[in-house]
Amino acid sequence: MPSLGRLHLITDTRPGRDPLGVLRAALPVARAELVVQVRVADDATDREAYELARQVVALCRPYGATCLVNDRLHVALAVDAAGGHVGAADLPVRAARQVLGATAVLGATAREPVAAAEAVAAGASYLGVGPCHATTTKAGLPEPIGPAGVRAVAGAVDVPVIAIGGVTAASVPALRAAGAYGVAVVGAISASPDPARTTADLIEALTC
Repeated sequence: MPSLGRLHLITDTRPGRDPLGVLRAALPVARAELVVQVRVADDATDREAYELARQVVALCRPYGATCLVNDRLHVALAVDAAGGHVGAADLPVRAARQVLGATAVLGATAREPVAAAEAVAAGASYLGVGPCHATTTKAGLPEPIGPAGVRAVAGAVDVPVIAIGGVTAASVPALRAAGAYGVAVVGAISASPDPARTTADLIEALTC
């Protein structure tokens, strides 16, 4: 499995957003510390997901950054991504591991210790844990778990914990202190007037 970067950038394909433009700004700053999770809207076609993921893989390669594909594991295989990420409504982790193979990066979503431990036992390489804070990026999310929730999960598993949900550079120190290996963001970078500067701030907070 490739070494895992600490800053996960989830593509924002909502109207008015420019996921590739944001990625071009972030990559020279974060380089190999960046993991790009290609996520598209539920109503996007597989062809649309494939075209975006194909371009992301190509952009990541010169910087040593990692590309994963959320949910659509067949797209991950088709573009030769490093792996994928599955949520609660996607394939079970054990089935996802069978699809991707033994050496791929496989992330899974968890928010409490028992489910986290089960996901790791089933083959998850890392866990996306949250939402840590309130966020408007994705509808229908449960209540935020805060740093205390991250600490509970991190104490139950031996794989990297990636905190997600309303994360900013200012909130990173508390999440790192709670045991998070890294953080995942959407709006913090994609909605920033200066994505490169915001990426630098997040990297500094993660590595200091």
